[in-house]
Amino acid sequence: MAELLNDRDLKFLLYEFLDTAGLSSRARYGEQSRDVFDAVLDTACAIAQEHFAAHNAEGDANEPEFDGTVVHMIAQTKTAWDAFAQAGFLAAHWDIEEGGLQLPEVVLRAAMAFFCSANAATTGYPFLTIGAANLLRAFGTPQQKKLYLAPMGDGRYAGTMALTEPGQGSALGDIKTYAVAQEDDGSGSGSYRIFGQKMFISGGDQNLTENIVHMVLARVKGDPQGVKGISLFIVPKRLPNPDGSPGERNDVALAGLLHKMGWRNTTSTVLSFGEKQGAVGYLLGKRGSGLGHMFQMMNEARIGVGLFGACIAYRAYLLSLEYARERAQGRLPSCKDPLSPQVKLIQHADIRRLLLAQKSIAEGALALCLFASSLVEDQHSHPDSACRTQAGHLLEFLTPIVKSWCGKQGCLSNDMAIQVLGGSGYTRDYPLEQLYRDQRLNPIHEGAEGIHGLDLLGRKVVMLDGACYRAFRASIAATLAEAAPYAALQPLQAVLERSVAKLDEITAGLIELQKNDPDRGLANATIYLDAAGRIVASWIWLKQAVIASACLVKNPGSDEAFYAGKIQAARYYIEWELPGASVSFDLLAQNNAIPLDMRDEWF
Repeated sequence: MAELLNDRDLKFLLYEFLDTAGLSSRARYGEQSRDVFDAVLDTACAIAQEHFAAHNAEGDANEPEFDGTVVHMIAQTKTAWDAFAQAGFLAAHWDIEEGGLQLPEVVLRAAMAFFCSANAATTGYPFLTIGAANLLRAFGTPQQKKLYLAPMGDGRYAGTMALTEPGQGSALGDIKTYAVAQEDDGSGSGSYRIFGQKMFISGGDQNLTENIVHMVLARVKGDPQGVKGISLFIVPKRLPNPDGSPGERNDVALAGLLHKMGWRNTTSTVLSFGEKQGAVGYLLGKRGSGLGHMFQMMNEARIGVGLFGACIAYRAYLLSLEYARERAQGRLPSCKDPLSPQVKLIQHADIRRLLLAQKSIAEGALALCLFASSLVEDQHSHPDSACRTQAGHLLEFLTPIVKSWCGKQGCLSNDMAIQVLGGSGYTRDYPLEQLYRDQRLNPIHEGAEGIHGLDLLGRKVVMLDGACYRAFRASIAATLAEAAPYAALQPLQAVLERSVAKLDEITAGLIELQKNDPDRGLANATIYLDAAGRIVASWIWLKQAVIASACLVKNPGSDEAFYAGKIQAARYYIEWELPGASVSFDLLAQNNAIPLDMRDEWF
């Protein structure tokens, strides 16, 4: 079976690009070590290969079916879920006292990368459950945690996030689902009755677990309209008994399954809450603060969707690389002898271009996702409070870029992987066709491109009086300084420095425009997002190139091909892909309003 990830690259990212081994010096991880982290990764790789990758195509070809009572899916999905849960991954990052392994966030996400690469659809179930459990850990009462956390950690319960409605997608302030408070039943946790419908709820029903814990956004009847009136509720599929076992069925009905282009083995559902007396739900956190609470899971999911984008691109890249090294096709232009042996595809310059472009996206995206995960870790466990604050600011700025750049560029990378195989890549006999369909969801998952453009330009660059943008700029400045001693990197340093200076100028102008004309100031936010994404990816590649250059100087000849490949990929991205930002800068500097000024009747 083909590799899911390049193990050498993953170790480079964890232990050279990031100082993951150094986490053991922090109080929370005093019992951890690199040996422990590597053992976790080896376990993840083995389970992903044996129980996830093995049924990826079968799950795609035999999507779940609903017989009116029960959802049926291929048996291997349940086997994979059980293997994942039994290995402890659902609770791996929890405290020991909670039943977890106290694993660092970045190590958990590196382990998840194997599953994302092996089988995105089946990985969707634990991915959502981990996020839902994190919400409970952050905002749940002791009673709620006691009732739900243990079965979510051991795999008896799964979790979902229920936001979108048939009439409302990203405009969550306008949701119609509502909650009616009930009299306290004497337990001290007064319940609510939930009424409404949610759609596109991944994992909303399945036959993998005893119960499903839905995290539902709803407005308590009588609370104000808009985002400030939204609350968050725990709504289980089955009402738990006092001992945690699943009891009677709650008033949550599966109205139907949606049929997707990709991720077919993840059920995508329409759920009806309250077709009878109302679904029993329990307030999670503070009333009226539901959207703020849910943003924890949403932001976690956005980085997670970026990781799916990175890993699906990575898997396709490795498959196309393997094919290009094995497939003989044609001769070089310099060869005029028709009787000479054909050369391998990888000998053709244009094929190497396609492979290098994929390498720059796949490895760059994985590096970006793990860097973001390291910021999540630093935000919570770094011993220096100033570093915790700085990590939080940088993470705020990067999150929409992590999600959007990895998803959008992942699609381009998967497209190039198909192109390397030619006609074979377009058939279902090779996995690239499915990987492309699976990848196409990631630019939509957890907010479309336009939503993240608005978030970045409309919120993140001005957030905390510009502190998040300044954290980003300081980080890039540090990398530019680190690159200066290496002559081979100085041209890359200069290109990135000019681009960042232009981004500063464009950002300042758009902030001013928003003050007087927010519609026009944000009209091209997606273009801004794309340009910022190219700069962030270039920065991530320059960071890798600095480390690779230092290693080649310190230990010449040691792992030379690997480090040379890193530097060449950095050169490619910064010299070939970053210049694309200049077109966006020109449009943004002009405040080009052609799309905004287009009228409905002109289409």
